[in-house]
Amino acid sequence: MTVTGGTVAALARLRADGDVPVDISRVPAREAAERELSDPRYHENDPNLLQRGLDRFWEWLGDLFGTASGATPGGVLGLVVIALVVAALAAALWWRLGTPHRSPGTTGDSLFADGPRTARDHRTAAARHASAGRWNEAVQERMRAIVRSLEERTLLEPRPGRTADEAAAEAGRSLPSHADALRLAARTFDDVTYGGRTADEPAYRRVEDLDTALERTRPTLDTASTGTPA
Repeated sequence: MTVTGGTVAALARLRADGDVPVDISRVPAREAAERELSDPRYHENDPNLLQRGLDRFWEWLGDLFGTASGATPGGVLGLVVIALVVAALAAALWWRLGTPHRSPGTTGDSLFADGPRTARDHRTAAARHASAGRWNEAVQERMRAIVRSLEERTLLEPRPGRTADEAAAEAGRSLPSHADALRLAARTFDDVTYGGRTADEPAYRRVEDLDTALERTRPTLDTASTGTPA
């Protein structure tokens, strides 16, 4: 332990009391200094526990950054460039792939969550949501209308727990000219239902137009399953 101001103050007090220099050994001098420094007035401006913890954290972070910059070509500038490149790649992947959504067949991904309704009921609900500008709900109800309509036309077998992706894949086999549009509509449904995305009017209109087009399309029958010519 380094004895500084406390020792000087203690010795000065001893000198002042007797006005005669006092020669004391090392151990008593240290004890006198420790007693002097234990006075609370010497610690009034000491940082509190939180401040000390923050100081230690920033010291550790500074050491870590210094070590990383020293090992990176170009030093600190090189480290900043690498960080920016990684951030740009992450943003590009997010933009390209979109928000991850649940894979088909995951529990809780059922297309119909509120019991059976007709395609007409779902279309009415979709139009009501669209008129109020609730595009997420409008997309959901219009996609449900598409699948329910295909079930009513016996192009899809009614099956509890079917997801939008499964319905699109199954319907695409009998309506191949609309297979891509069905997959896109299913993905839009998943994005707004599970992926946290927000739909807009153009997204809803695409699903609405698909619904109208499917109503006018004759299916291509699967001869392997029906046993009759297409």
